[in-house]
Amino acid sequence: MTTGLTYSQYVTQIATMAVVPETDPNYIAILPQMITYAENRMCRDLDFLSTQVSRTYTLTSGTNQLAIPTGDFVTTQTITVGPSNTPVLPVSKTFIQNVYSTNTGAALPQYFAMYGGDLTTTGNTSSNIVFGPWPDSNYTITVTGTTRPASLSATNTTTFISTYLPDVMIMASMIYISAYQRNFGRQSDDPAMAQSYEGQYNALLKSALVEEVRKKYEAAAWTSYSPSPVATPTRG
Repeated sequence: MTTGLTYSQYVTQIATMAVVPETDPNYIAILPQMITYAENRMCRDLDFLSTQVSRTYTLTSGTNQLAIPTGDFVTTQTITVGPSNTPVLPVSKTFIQNVYSTNTGAALPQYFAMYGGDLTTTGNTSSNIVFGPWPDSNYTITVTGTTRPASLSATNTTTFISTYLPDVMIMASMIYISAYQRNFGRQSDDPAMAQSYEGQYNALLKSALVEEVRKKYEAAAWTSYSPSPVATPTRG
């Protein structure tokens, strides 16, 4: 099996497929945004296991709100509290506002809700998490969630996506550059072409999605096995 793409190989392959010189200043100018388009689309479509991280914060006694920088996570998944990492359950903001409106009955938090964001003095935004009950002491909060990985570039020459899913990345990139060249409808330009880059991207995406859910034990019957076309009934 061949290896993935390095940044220079990616630049060459896209230029070859798009029939543009690698040194064309217009091509060079759109490269960063084309990579961003391809990587962001794949991250949203596939929810990579490799983008999941955990970070710790301190919830201070006397307040039930915790502000975390927006850049820390794209989506949060689990939250635990205290040295024993006790899970807290997600509820609506309204529930916490009604049931835990004050610090009366302060204790180890059991519930949380996302509360939007604030603009900080440095110009960065933060996401607020509200807890109920209010904490009766300072507690360590551990949050797990997804992040955006560093993009492929001249200084970051390989990434998880370029190494393990170069075929999908190439198709996603060709969607972007075809639009840039005002050539989104490649099928109408060449009736002999089996499918557009969009169609090919979606075809490759299906198998990549199955692989990602298998990594997270979210395949059939919550296993890591490939879905069987013949096994009946399914496990579980």
